[in-house]
Amino acid sequence: MYFLYPAFLFALLSLAIPVVIHLFNFRRYKKVYFSNVQFLKEVQEQQASRRNLKERLILASRLLALLFLILAFARPFIPGAQDANAGKQRTISVFVDNSYSMETLNREGSLLDEAKRRAKEIVSAYNINDRFQLLTQDFEGKHQRLLSRDEFNDAVDAVKVSPQSRDLQQVISRQENLLKNQAGVVKSIFIISDFQKSKNDKPVKADSNIAISLVQLKAGNLPNVAVDSVWLLSAVHRPGESEKLVVRLHNYAAKKAEKIPLKILINGGQKALGSFSINAREVQNDTLSFSGLKAGWQRGEVQLQDNPVTFDNQFYFSFNVKQQMPVLLIDGGTPNAYLKAVFASDGFFAATRVADGNVDYAALNSYPIIIISDVKTIATGLAQQLRTYVAKGGTLVVFPSAEADLVNYKSFLLALNTGYPEKLVTQDVKVASINRQSPVFKNVFESFPQNPDLPLVKKYYQLSKSSTKQKSLMNLATGEPFWEGYNSGKGNVYVCAVPLNEEFSNLPRHALFVPVLFRMALLSEHDQPLFYTLGADESFEMPPVQITEKQLLKLSKDDQSIIPDVKQQEGSTLLYVSDQLRDPGIYSLKKQDSTLATLAFNDNRAESDMSYFTAADLEKLLPNAKPLLTAGNGSLKSVIAESNFGTQLWKLCIILALIFLLAEILLIRFYKPDQQGVIQAG
Repeated sequence: MYFLYPAFLFALLSLAIPVVIHLFNFRRYKKVYFSNVQFLKEVQEQQASRRNLKERLILASRLLALLFLILAFARPFIPGAQDANAGKQRTISVFVDNSYSMETLNREGSLLDEAKRRAKEIVSAYNINDRFQLLTQDFEGKHQRLLSRDEFNDAVDAVKVSPQSRDLQQVISRQENLLKNQAGVVKSIFIISDFQKSKNDKPVKADSNIAISLVQLKAGNLPNVAVDSVWLLSAVHRPGESEKLVVRLHNYAAKKAEKIPLKILINGGQKALGSFSINAREVQNDTLSFSGLKAGWQRGEVQLQDNPVTFDNQFYFSFNVKQQMPVLLIDGGTPNAYLKAVFASDGFFAATRVADGNVDYAALNSYPIIIISDVKTIATGLAQQLRTYVAKGGTLVVFPSAEADLVNYKSFLLALNTGYPEKLVTQDVKVASINRQSPVFKNVFESFPQNPDLPLVKKYYQLSKSSTKQKSLMNLATGEPFWEGYNSGKGNVYVCAVPLNEEFSNLPRHALFVPVLFRMALLSEHDQPLFYTLGADESFEMPPVQITEKQLLKLSKDDQSIIPDVKQQEGSTLLYVSDQLRDPGIYSLKKQDSTLATLAFNDNRAESDMSYFTAADLEKLLPNAKPLLTAGNGSLKSVIAESNFGTQLWKLCIILALIFLLAEILLIRFYKPDQQGVIQAG
């Protein structure tokens, strides 16, 4: 047997006090003189041996009561596995899972409420001088410090549900980062969670010198259907046109979900309604159509009715319906009549023509598509800016000049990882094939004739082969490319083998010319993403926003407003929100009183899967962890105390001290030695 506080054993010297009191408390007899013995009616006598027995029993009871009281303060224990750490100061990191899944109810209330209670039970098992860290899914800076027991309990009471969702490796690494700076103490980690299954099922790397304990809270197996994602089929959104929204539904339950009601709201008004059934554990895409949109930012919301898990019943998205689409035409100084006629035929396109020497580089990123034609030599500055434009996601269409500087074009296009004009070939040849699987032609033709009318070519530039994967649009009968598409950075480059000149081909007047350019323009539109995910997207990229030192960008929703960090980079503006956003919904990005964009934020759908790791799964994930801690309806305090300090005996000592105190009282009050010897008057 060992003692946690052996200094209290010096108090055993106090056992001498009852002994001294006993020795000096002899009963003294007093002589009483009577004038006549007839007044002495009765005298009770006790045998000396019986009287001594009573006094010795009382003394023994007092000594034992005091002994066990002193032992209780010394905290005796029978050592367990960690007896070497007894008496050392401890630092304990406790993780309380406050993700959305912890809102699930069980017999004790919500799992989060139970997690808070368990956290308090854990710290109560330790000494008052030990220090504690509280960690939640938010990974807040204020949780990167050590707390006393009372401070810890106050911090636990303040924990609320969070949209964040971290995996087990992230949590343990965060806890170890704090503990590794604590020298000379015993370190322990506790993780209180429902332990939802995640995609990351690889074994967790953890410090073997730190004891890790897992506390799994049990929730019932609840059915849940959620909207995982949405996307629009059309790349460009025009006023009044029909839109098709694809909704990805996920049934996380083990049984089929029948007739789940779903509706789409745009700017608060209902635009589409549906009802869907989904098989167990399956993902299903459904398409809903709506129309009647006006120009401007659209605030969209998908709603479904699915109980009892409701935190993922809404899904927000936003997009911009533009009145016009800007197109930049760059030429060698003479406007190209064919391009001008193409984009003048549809009022949706707003074409701006500029000579190659007068290009406003700062405005390039405001154009989804740029078309270069009839430029003999591309200047170094323009080439550099176009490379940046394409890398950021822009679309560039190149029609070489009839008098092109081939060396210059090679240098320009090689930097974009595309093919380039190698030499001029004079030969009558016909375009022989169209790649109907390319994005430009895919799903465009309702029917395709066996002998289509395709462009005729008199002379052309032979295009080199590119090191990157190319998307052939049209090929000549010789097998050479006539019009090629390339991925470059985040953007696309289309290179044609002929100038827009009828001396080279009839492409400028061919029936395919207009729809191909329109299709390229429509595919080039890159709106902001329909939505962002809270906790996952801590920064997002915007078109360039010019602000002064006194101007601030704000993200606002209802009465909430945050100021993101802004970083300007070439061709775009980066906004950092970090963990400032906590509530899902649709936010307006404002510069003073003007709205620059409307952005939608949704919760992380990782919390929607209400399936959990088993004890065997957790053992595989964390082989060095202690056995899973469970206390049923009881407290974790005794379980942890026994694990840390062995079998605690102080409670037994207090009970024994009380028993002996009670024995003393009973002896004094009720124990009467037999009465003997009666003297009567004679």
